[in-house]
Amino acid sequence: MAAATPTSPRGSGTPDTVVGPLDLAARVDEALAVQALAFGLTQDEIDVRRHIVLRHLDHPQARALGATTADGRLVGFVYGLPNDRAHWWSTVVEPYLRATGSEEWLDGSFVITELHVHPEFQQRGIGRSLITTITDAAGLPRSILSAIDTESPARGLYRALGYQDLARQVLFPSAPKPYAVMGADLPLRRG
Repeated sequence: MAAATPTSPRGSGTPDTVVGPLDLAARVDEALAVQALAFGLTQDEIDVRRHIVLRHLDHPQARALGATTADGRLVGFVYGLPNDRAHWWSTVVEPYLRATGSEEWLDGSFVITELHVHPEFQQRGIGRSLITTITDAAGLPRSILSAIDTESPARGLYRALGYQDLARQVLFPSAPKPYAVMGADLPLRRG
């Protein structure tokens, strides 16, 4: 795992955060509480995602980082793994990528599976630090992810880092909104 990287929030009176390795299996409930606030999840959705996260962590190359405050509070997290065309996510997005001529992105890519920052800590560079740190250590030439297909601060961050739309209006079963699949060459753009 990468060394801890301090991230100083811009807001006054807010404790500094440190980005570093995260035992996501041990802190899955804290992470999902952050995701629930950031993403607006119901308790039923949290329960389903808990099983998904723990199953992903069985992959030997799964990696997770967390952003914690000085008192140990988890305020952000990211996790991902090398893409595998047999994984559920790939089977859903593959026809959309094939339709746009972007199917090759499914090979040799590190997938950002989840990236969430507590709403009180957003817009402070924490998400940027999480995603750049995890992809810097990925050992693959590119990264892919999916995000709700709407203009949002998250999509703006991904574009600033070099991610481009590979497919839009991607429909995941039971997801109420369409997603965009985005890809970027590694290392991610800085500045």
